[in-house]
Amino acid sequence: MLQIDPATGLPSDLAIEIAVQNLAQYASICQANKLVPIVEPEIVPNGSHSIEVCAAVTEKVLVAQFRALALHNIYLEGAVLKPNMVKNGLTGPKAPPETVAALTVQVLRRTVPAAMPGIFFLSGETALDEDNEETATINLNAMHAQKAMSMPWSVSFSYGKALQKTCIVTWMGKDANVKAAQEALLARSKANSEAWHGTYKAGSCASVGSKGNVEMQGGAY
Repeated sequence: MLQIDPATGLPSDLAIEIAVQNLAQYASICQANKLVPIVEPEIVPNGSHSIEVCAAVTEKVLVAQFRALALHNIYLEGAVLKPNMVKNGLTGPKAPPETVAALTVQVLRRTVPAAMPGIFFLSGETALDEDNEETATINLNAMHAQKAMSMPWSVSFSYGKALQKTCIVTWMGKDANVKAAQEALLARSKANSEAWHGTYKAGSCASVGSKGNVEMQGGAY
């Protein structure tokens, strides 16, 4: 994970190079053993930076990542990319989904070879007063809803908390809640499938909302 902090120069060039080389080495080991590597150069959204700063850093990191993959002779058609979306810092000026989508796709177009078959996003942390599930789904939907954003890769989701939150808070380890929890997981999965098609309607998938952000942290896994 890489951290953005313009005041202290983070992420440093050294931190970026170590991160991307480690991921390229991992990818090489995976492919040597006939496994598909998931290359995950994550930039966490902590901080107060603007979305434009995140865009610049993400572009720099992805350029370095694909240079490292080339150095290690990674077969791109046999790998997938799991990056962060381009977003403002948690306490920075909030960018709307359309801007998140536009800058994310712009950075990917500039850096990711068309040979890479799939890009599967991290949902990214959100502020405690924001519904991370709904935000992640809406951001993905915005990338596909704008037809001008033609992309040579399959662009989808690989969410963790933003897929599980309502499911876990509904379940909380109780057998009586299993069916309802399964239905919640299926509903959010369907919502993200719709987002992949650019047809998701905001608010159409039930969510525990921002209050579940804290509840989930103490939930039963």
